[in-house]
Amino acid sequence: LKEVRMLGSKIQDFTLDSTIGKTSLYEVFGNNWGILFSHPADFTPVCTTELGMAQEYMPEFEKRKVKIAGLSCQDAKSHKSWLDDIAAYTRKARGKEFKPAYPIFADVDRKVAYMLGMIDLGHVNAKGIPLPARKVFIVDPNKVIRLTLCYPAATGRNFDEIIRVLDSMQLTSYKKLATPANWKVGEDCLLIPQLKGKEALEYKPTVMDLPSKKEYVRTSSCPKSWPKLSEEKK
Repeated sequence: LKEVRMLGSKIQDFTLDSTIGKTSLYEVFGNNWGILFSHPADFTPVCTTELGMAQEYMPEFEKRKVKIAGLSCQDAKSHKSWLDDIAAYTRKARGKEFKPAYPIFADVDRKVAYMLGMIDLGHVNAKGIPLPARKVFIVDPNKVIRLTLCYPAATGRNFDEIIRVLDSMQLTSYKKLATPANWKVGEDCLLIPQLKGKEALEYKPTVMDLPSKKEYVRTSSCPKSWPKLSEEKK
């Protein structure tokens, strides 16, 4: 397997057993945006909270036409057994059962984890074998890697941040805009530096007066809506 993990590169397809049977990453994602996230191990506390939270956020992913998949290095039988614990945990901790319906890939020999740079060399199992980190890949409908995040084993992922960056990437894929620090939907956006002339004026920008007198901070109201890339292909 060829190692590909840089932004702007195409994520390589792979086929593995999973909680929904043998399938490939491309089959799971289809022509949609996709999220692949790795986990250190089954039956571990932080991973249990994360997989349950991913299912709880499924309506938000569906609104944005996003498919998700998990990956860990135990076999599919272990993954499937773990699902009952995740369901019980969410029922007790969240007040409602969220049993993962998305696939969790079984990367038993760690080929995919190594291919995508998902391994945490500082976190090993009882045999001294490095475990997967909490890695996140977000890809667009063309399977191009648009974002990566990597969390250490003791730190659970922030799903609100994942939704936030999805909104930003889907907006900026359609509009010639960028989003500032801590941006959320509805807040002002920034014009990209390459946008000039009449095309820039269409966004009705406000130019910030700065000591350098360089007019590079140009704000514009957030669009009320924008199509998802998967909608453009229809």
